[in-house]
Amino acid sequence: MRARWRVLGNGTPVTLVVHGLGATEGEARIPASGLRGTRVVMTLPGHGSAPDAPPGYWNYGPVAADVLAVADEVGATQAVGVSLGAGALTRIAAEHPGRFQRLALLLPAALDRPREPAAAWACERLAGAVAAEDGGASLREVLAAEVPPGVEVGDHLEQRARALTRLSDALRDLPEQVPVTDAGALSEATAEVLVIGATDDPMHPAAAAKATAAAFRGARLELLESQAPMLTHRKLLRDLLTDFLR
Repeated sequence: MRARWRVLGNGTPVTLVVHGLGATEGEARIPASGLRGTRVVMTLPGHGSAPDAPPGYWNYGPVAADVLAVADEVGATQAVGVSLGAGALTRIAAEHPGRFQRLALLLPAALDRPREPAAAWACERLAGAVAAEDGGASLREVLAAEVPPGVEVGDHLEQRARALTRLSDALRDLPEQVPVTDAGALSEATAEVLVIGATDDPMHPAAAAKATAAAFRGARLELLESQAPMLTHRKLLRDLLTDFLR
């Protein structure tokens, strides 16, 4: 299997946590913080200790297949996905509507339509910075612009820059993909769903969060006023997740 995973805690429920593209190991663990039972934190190909992704991997289909394989291996009954992880879980919900009891989808980037121009441009700018032969200066500049003023991030930017250098193919290919081709299929999903979006994140527009929540029956939508809620709203995110994945 191409993905790796780490098991934290024990007992039930078993919650699978799927990170976003370019997430550091610390970022990947954030949604698992405080959850009861067993938390299984995935590491997708091209990240951390996982091997590089094979050619043609960066489409929601292969990513979702890896996520589903790990979920079945560990017996996960619920899952949290961030950005790319949210897209993979959305694909699984469309193709296997009864697979999970609860889904928390954080910062979905798209649903069944191509990304908005601002989101596509943000992805293109990031990909260009990764490709620039300037010792990583352009990449660090782009990443620094994602951090809200006054937020202390330590060595997070350097770690994230190193992670993204392995993901040039993903940055080029994923913006052209959508998690599902027919959002109507999500109306058959039986899971309880929480969608958390942001109001000012260009790569994860609020419209994508709204569309994702609307596609599921009875989904709950939370929009946080931030350009980077994983940095600015960690306590609130933890409270929302621990309450929902009780």
